[in-house]
Amino acid sequence: MTDMIPKETEMDVAAVVAQLGQRAKAAAQDLALATAEQRNLALREAAKALRARTSEILEANAADLNSISGKDDAFVDRLTLTKDRVAAMADAVDAIAEQSDPLGRTLARFDRPNGLVIDRVSVPIGVIAMIYESRPNVGSDAGALCVKSGNAVILRGGSESLQSSRVIVACLAQGLKATGLPEDAVQLVDTRDREAVKHLLHSTETVDLVIPRGGRGLVSLVQKEARVPTLLHLDGNNHSYIHESADIEKAVGVVQNAKMRRTGICGATECVVIDRKIAQDVLPRLAKALADCELRGDDEARKILPDMSPATDTDWDTEYLSNIMSVKIVSDLNEAITFVQAHSSGHTDAIMAEDTEAAKRFMVAIDSAVVMHNASTQFADGGEFGMGAEIGIATGKMHARGPVGAEQLTSFKYLVFGNGQKRP
Repeated sequence: MTDMIPKETEMDVAAVVAQLGQRAKAAAQDLALATAEQRNLALREAAKALRARTSEILEANAADLNSISGKDDAFVDRLTLTKDRVAAMADAVDAIAEQSDPLGRTLARFDRPNGLVIDRVSVPIGVIAMIYESRPNVGSDAGALCVKSGNAVILRGGSESLQSSRVIVACLAQGLKATGLPEDAVQLVDTRDREAVKHLLHSTETVDLVIPRGGRGLVSLVQKEARVPTLLHLDGNNHSYIHESADIEKAVGVVQNAKMRRTGICGATECVVIDRKIAQDVLPRLAKALADCELRGDDEARKILPDMSPATDTDWDTEYLSNIMSVKIVSDLNEAITFVQAHSSGHTDAIMAEDTEAAKRFMVAIDSAVVMHNASTQFADGGEFGMGAEIGIATGKMHARGPVGAEQLTSFKYLVFGNGQKRP
């Protein structure tokens, strides 16, 4: 493995990013030729390294936590690693290794009248730049998914998690080295200099795809600056709609989980939408279940619960990532669909309903990456979808959508087999 990149005070960030890209491009070529067994073994060895170096990871994470100030509880929670969370990271890497190989799959075959046989087969994308904020476990998930799918990855984590990320990436490199695969297949932009992000976004000669995972500020920067194709992970302004046919006890329990299980993740429900016909029954019970959550309601909701804070127009479009949730009362399914469509970020939305036809209509009409029926929006996660982990939740409509696992990190090409055919 190459020596650690010099500290930002001593480096030319543009030159460093260019060097990372060149090394990643070379590593991607080698990784694309590796067998599935080699890539899987590298991941298993990386998982072992994560477990063996847990104390080192936690020590680095403690240093990261000690270096921040003025951050809210949700941010601190996203940054914090524990023994259980490191164990979960290692388990996710092992789970990714156990999945079927996403490469070399024949996606389609065409037998032409002239005798040509054309196969469409899955291949790696190449070099992926992953830009993310605060959550150091994203580096582990992204690195493992890229190795599984034959891609080299350049990781640029949040500056607050830099010390944690160094050890995590070293564990992934340890797994690659143990199996003779290029360590440069997983690299870290080892600097807090924000200019590194712009240079990555401009690396058209070496980077094939940029995936940002963070708040609106990061996504806006990527949209403005990117010269490289991007796979966007937008914020999670998610809704849970309680339809008039809902089982109220079930709905209250699910929405409580959807909001409060972990308030700082992108799958958390930020707005509950309630049908007027059952609002008098639902809202007091929901407020009791969400005793630790500040509710901000529209005028009709506040007539039911006068102590509720008033919701503003801004609230309907806010991803709180905290113990705050807005409340909207609607007259029927149509108004619910209209409201959710107007304010959802396109990440995940849910309906609680025993009327299957109403649920079907909602699920077809809502144009989000994930739409759920009678389930917590916090299930919007690659691990819960059987992907082992995810590199993000893609909210656009091109290439991939929803949780992005190893399979979604592939492209395809055509292999044409002939026997001397000449085009007339």
